Amino acid sequence: MSARPERLTLPATPRRGAGAVRGRRWSWLLLLALATAGLVAVPILSVGSNVFATGQAGTWAHLASTVLPDYIRTTLWLCAGVGLGVTLLGVGAAWLVTRHQFPGRASFEWALVLPLAMPAYVMAYTYTDLLQYVGPVQTALREAFGWKRADYWFPDVRSTGGAVAMFSLVLYPYVYLMARTAFLERGGATLEVARSLGLTPWQGFLRVSLPMARPAIAGGVALALMETLADFGTVSYFAVQTFTTGIYRAWFSLGDRVAAAQLALVLLAFVVLVLVFERLSRGGRRFAETSLQRSGAARMPLAGGRALLAWCACALPLVGGFLLPGGLLLAMALTEGDAQFGERFLRLAGNSVLLAGLTALLAVALALLIGYAARVHRGGAMRWAHRIAGLGYALPGSVIAVGVLIPVTRLDHALAALWQQLFGTHPGLLITGGIAALVYACIVRYLTAAMQAVDAGLAKITPSMDQAARSLGHTPAQTLRRVHLPLLRGSLLTAALLVFIDVMKELPATLVMRPFNFDTLATQAYTLAADERLAEASTAALAIVVVGLLPMVVICRQIAKGQSVSSS
Repeated sequence: MSARPERLTLPATPRRGAGAVRGRRWSWLLLLALATAGLVAVPILSVGSNVFATGQAGTWAHLASTVLPDYIRTTLWLCAGVGLGVTLLGVGAAWLVTRHQFPGRASFEWALVLPLAMPAYVMAYTYTDLLQYVGPVQTALREAFGWKRADYWFPDVRSTGGAVAMFSLVLYPYVYLMARTAFLERGGATLEVARSLGLTPWQGFLRVSLPMARPAIAGGVALALMETLADFGTVSYFAVQTFTTGIYRAWFSLGDRVAAAQLALVLLAFVVLVLVFERLSRGGRRFAETSLQRSGAARMPLAGGRALLAWCACALPLVGGFLLPGGLLLAMALTEGDAQFGERFLRLAGNSVLLAGLTALLAVALALLIGYAARVHRGGAMRWAHRIAGLGYALPGSVIAVGVLIPVTRLDHALAALWQQLFGTHPGLLITGGIAALVYACIVRYLTAAMQAVDAGLAKITPSMDQAARSLGHTPAQTLRRVHLPLLRGSLLTAALLVFIDVMKELPATLVMRPFNFDTLATQAYTLAADERLAEASTAALAIVVVGLLPMVVICRQIAKGQSVSSS
């Protein structure tokens, strides 16, 4: 009897000791996590510090009186059009594949996410080649009907409406994934009750399923709108006046970094409005299934004309958002392609892989640092650090580029002056002269994706495993190395893959911050397309799409197994 109390009290001493170690020796973990959050906050603070700054004489006044109203008007139209487009395509497709049975439904359920692998600017290049006056569509129409240029009207794809169509076709999977998960996990039993009360399937959708899925739909729309605001390649190529094109023009054409920062601040205000919209759209409502059975309602079988309509409704976004532009890219790359394909293409691919690989490696390491620090230190400071470190994804690449370049350039000049004073030689720009500043900007932009994957992996490790490790005398560092890392291998690989793919597609930050003679596949595709060399741009664009298919394969496999997948 006396031995049992001794055994029960023995773990108390190591637990207190572990807490002391955590408080004393692991204070550096908390400091590193706070420093990482501070580095993410630097671009925001840098942009914000230029609110009342004065740049070149008259630049801001000129922008405010000439193009700023157009930027605001076009941005609002883009957000409204894209929000409506992705909602109709995403919610409609999710409702059809989750609540109805028709030929091809199982294939559509996973294939509808494939457009996420297609960057919007790549699709813009492809559709321009297809639909322009000398393209195959208009040429075939003129030959078939004997028309001249003045005999018919054809919509101009290089317009605000064309940009809305491109963004809607590329970004609707955000809403589709969110809505599909909501329809599968919530409302199944409630729909059965609604049907027993005499509601038709359409009434059940409007009164039951749609209101319950509204928070998830709002989250998907917010992601799509933030991607729209962050885009540069599509709007620049279509000559649509938005804040991203204005930032690029103010920085490079006018040479006024203060005006560029002020435009970036206005763009950041639009991002905040999108986040507020997403929060308000949730309506403060919460829904929960009271039934322990999580299976959805039985799918309604469709036949005849209704099955054909459902098939066409699912095929339209898939064909328009992936199959058609992907096929056109492949055909152009095989028949014409890049005349410089060979050594230069391999160098471009190597630059892209180097940039994406370094960013992915550092982002995963920092995400693991922040995630584990949040697990060990549960104070208010760590909670704020975790939130701040996750802000980067909400910032457009152009805003981050401006926010990084201003302080980093000043630091570069200060270091160069100090070096020259000490050693008598000028070392050049140590940070911005290479890819260090660009890697930093990409980490700020995509650290959130790595954090979400790492946090999801850490959440699956029960706290009892940490307690058992501490009771055996392991320090937090040993616990991380021996317990957490083996269990986190899949999550860390997923995090690295997500960041790698995102950086491969990144265009605005790379265009602004790349050092001299350092081009990537994304900048090569943009440069060739801007010169109207669309066929040559197809090779680099196709390579980006092929790499982007890697995470889509993982998502498609999860969907095919019947799992619920939500977008990160």
